Amino acid sequence: MSVIVVNTDFVPGKEIVEVLGLAKGNVIQAKHLGKDIAAGFRTIVGGEIKEYTEMMSEAREIALKRMVEKAEEMGADAVVNLRFMTSMVMSGAAEILAYGTAVKLR
Repeated sequence: MSVIVVNTDFVPGKEIVEVLGLAKGNVIQAKHLGKDIAAGFRTIVGGEIKEYTEMMSEAREIALKRMVEKAEEMGADAVVNLRFMTSMVMSGAAEILAYGTAVKLR
């Protein structure tokens, strides 16, 4: 089964026939100490902190995958209104939450 994921409240060319509820997936991710130290030095000289960019990108993918898995468990054909939320849990660690409405389509 392949769940369609969109950040709109509709799926083009499809009709929503049933709302199944909230589908969500989250992850708390941190970089290892060596990369955290390297990122700390980069804050002194400026520029992109690539270690954290990579960490957040990986975390978004994991959270999205978990949300899709939850939607599949619910029997959804799609997730509409996809949103991401981020919060810092501790220095060098962040939670990413992916959430949306699981729906059945026709």
